[in-house]
Amino acid sequence: MVRILLAEDDESMRAYLARALERSGYEVVSVSTGAQAVPHIDSDRFDLLLTDIVMPEMDGIELAQHAAAVAPDMRIMFITGFAAVTLKAGKAVPQAKVLSKPFHLRDLVLEVERMFGTESLTGLS
Repeated sequence: MVRILLAEDDESMRAYLARALERSGYEVVSVSTGAQAVPHIDSDRFDLLLTDIVMPEMDGIELAQHAAAVAPDMRIMFITGFAAVTLKAGKAVPQAKVLSKPFHLRDLVLEVERMFGTESLTGLS
């Protein structure tokens, strides 16, 4: 099973994304800040880091750079509502996928499926 670490500071968005991904057959661990995600990255194995870029304490780019250093096989996908930040993310972590808000849950699930060659367990795709 694909394991996803979700870092999103907006509580309702975090719950919404986690629920959709879980219904699609993924195991999700969710946290509200990049700083909260670091111990999970350091002590556990995840296939994907799904992170908002703009967060308090530690932004998603810093988190992704940490993840790339500690767990180079982990894939990274940024979610953001800020177009200018997308460019910065692409330069800082060029192998990462960027999904711009607003997006439909189907788009998120399809991107994850593409990354791992999996098929959704729900009708979202």
